[in-house]
Amino acid sequence: MGLIRGTVTLADNGAVPYVGPIKVRFGNRRCFTGGMVLGNAVLLGAIPMQDMDLVVRHQLQSIEVNPESPNIPLSVAK
Repeated sequence: MGLIRGTVTLADNGAVPYVGPIKVRFGNRRCFTGGMVLGNAVLLGAIPMQDMDLVVRHQLQSIEVNPESPNIPLSVAK
């Protein structure tokens, strides 16, 4: 896979660089996605989180592997 480069226009008409594919790992999960370069902050979007079957623990302000599927990520297609 080659690196894709481009530009993404934001809602305020600003533009930021786009790069990909990026391999993301969390615990025993991994996926490929693209990313917008917004300074030095990292923001993981909903699609990679769903792809890796991660859940948000609001009270602890953390993310974890779905305890209902600890070994293999599950997904639902409708």
